[in-house]
Amino acid sequence: MGWRVGIDIGGTFTDFALQTDRELILDKVLSTPDDRSNAVMNGLGKLARRLDLDTAALLGRLDAVIHGTTVGDNTLIEGTGALTGLLTTSGFRDEIELRRGFKEDIWDVRLPPPTPLVPRRRRLVIKERVLFDGSVYQELDEDAARVAIKRLAAQGVESVAVSLLFSFVNPAHELRLSEMISEEMPEAEQSLSHQVLPRAPEFERTSTTVVNAYIGPRVSGYLDRLEQKLRAGGYQNDLLVMQSSGGVMTRDYLRASPVRALASGPAGGVVGAAAIAARKDEPDLLCVDMGGTSYDVALVRGGTAPAEAGWNWHHRYLVATPMVKVETLGAGGGSLCSAHSGALSVGPGSAGADPGPVCYGRGGSEPTVTDANLLLGLLSETATFAGGGFQLSREGVEEAMQTHVAGPLGLDVEQAAHDCWRLVNATMTQAVRRATAGRGVDPRELTMLAYGGNGPVFAAVQARALGIKRVLIPRFSPAFSALGALVARPAIDEERALLSPLPAVDLARLSGLWRELLDKSFAYFAAAGFAPGQVQSRYLLNLRYPGQNWSLSVVVHEDIGNSGAAFVDAELPERSCAAFHAVHEKEYGHHRERETPEITGVRLQTSTDVPGLEFGSKAETAEGPAPVHERRRANLGEGFAETAVYRDVDLLPGHAIEGPAIIEADFTTIVVYPGWRAVIDDDGDYRLEDRA
Repeated sequence: MGWRVGIDIGGTFTDFALQTDRELILDKVLSTPDDRSNAVMNGLGKLARRLDLDTAALLGRLDAVIHGTTVGDNTLIEGTGALTGLLTTSGFRDEIELRRGFKEDIWDVRLPPPTPLVPRRRRLVIKERVLFDGSVYQELDEDAARVAIKRLAAQGVESVAVSLLFSFVNPAHELRLSEMISEEMPEAEQSLSHQVLPRAPEFERTSTTVVNAYIGPRVSGYLDRLEQKLRAGGYQNDLLVMQSSGGVMTRDYLRASPVRALASGPAGGVVGAAAIAARKDEPDLLCVDMGGTSYDVALVRGGTAPAEAGWNWHHRYLVATPMVKVETLGAGGGSLCSAHSGALSVGPGSAGADPGPVCYGRGGSEPTVTDANLLLGLLSETATFAGGGFQLSREGVEEAMQTHVAGPLGLDVEQAAHDCWRLVNATMTQAVRRATAGRGVDPRELTMLAYGGNGPVFAAVQARALGIKRVLIPRFSPAFSALGALVARPAIDEERALLSPLPAVDLARLSGLWRELLDKSFAYFAAAGFAPGQVQSRYLLNLRYPGQNWSLSVVVHEDIGNSGAAFVDAELPERSCAAFHAVHEKEYGHHRERETPEITGVRLQTSTDVPGLEFGSKAETAEGPAPVHERRRANLGEGFAETAVYRDVDLLPGHAIEGPAIIEADFTTIVVYPGWRAVIDDDGDYRLEDRA
């Protein structure tokens, strides 16, 4: 495979990781919130100029463009999705508001419920009923259904979600409604629950389908614009898109289920972290990503970034498709600092890319974390910022900090900046504690991997607060989500419902469902340029004990190529039962030896390998102490003092730097806090150790 580029759009910067036949190149450009595809094309043009090519020549050489997008997430956060309607079975109109009674904080009586993506006036019921076994108890009332569809059309609905009871067993009624919607509302987008999430439970399926319908037109519109610009520029292959599961797949695959692109940017970062975990022999990592707008926390255990399906609450809405677990909060370099009623506040509001922090010199007037770091000396006016894109400026920064923070709180400007630094650090550290404690994980047993443009600025001080002794900062960390897109495997993860006691399962039907999923996967892999012999398959059964609400996925077979589910035989139920007991024991600490599980569905995970990245190593090794570039007045948490500043380009494997110190790289700044030591390894990556 030839040249490939991974792209990740953040709230402030759009990151690029280009793998040529000789090297891996990182770059950044400011994001363009009005049309994010413009930032993608701007960045590709910048990469082309670095290689002495024009944009068309670069696009013509690319075998793959892999893109992680936050368009779906931004749509949910900002509430700018399509005008959506819902058609559902009589009696289930209010399901998405009842939410199974779930509340994010049961003790907060003031916490309002989320705004329903579909208000009640656009949630209409259909007279019909399919039973759990797929039999029709009540035929679809087509006359009443047509009236309901016309009511949605009269309200200007742009996207229709259809979720009928047990449609994942028998989709006939949903398919007929789809035909009627096409007749009455030919311009409307459609999301059918048996296609978006073909399994129980009912609320999870309906919620996921509604989210898909709400964000779908915005995600599809963005990807269509980007694809058109790429093709007009000379790109000749399929656009590949990161999924929330950590895999990538073609644009056409995502067309029916854009919900699978939610959180694809953060997922890319975790996939990149898993690749680093394997390279560094660090199987258990606490991954922290601080960019310009948000702070993401994730875990890599045993060298993998597992995707979990089911109970995934995303921006307060349940999405039950497979997702790499990432906790996100509004804390980044662009987080706004302010004082209200005598209290300091940092975030979640952000200056974003436009106008950005005051020190960007683009018209920002409210101080941010980046402005505070500049006042503290952690960042510099003289160093290039974002790979040489521009330099920071103190002009207007002190005045903004005085007006919005220092004055209202009765502090001097430098103390106010330090308090902003302390507060955002405490907020992020507390987020890590919640993310790890909620999963029964002791962070002291992990190595912290810090990435994002701002992650290395705070990593060591956060690690000490958490009791973590080791921090790893790869030299490619500033564009880690883009890099993760390059190492992510093309993958499809789908399932079909099948309700049956395990011993009595119809083996022919079981085999047929897997073959159906396999054929569908092969078709998409072929479109992406992969032959069946390159596709690896994992066959899973969703199983549960009788009476349980939740199922566990159990791997029953793995192979490469088109086996046609030939492994399905009379012994499969017994093998699957033993495997389920073992998985249940591992997950919950017990199993029921005398109970036989039941099947709730079949699942197929298919994937294929991609070429590994050529990270490259620095050929030379250090022969003396690290050269100090300059000294400047800076506050690294213990008051202002003259602090040694090093440049990444001057450092070689073997160099060791004792804190307090600051290391300036093209796209990030690494702060070595007092009591810490930074060592550059053979790959040119930084290993920080707490020596206190």
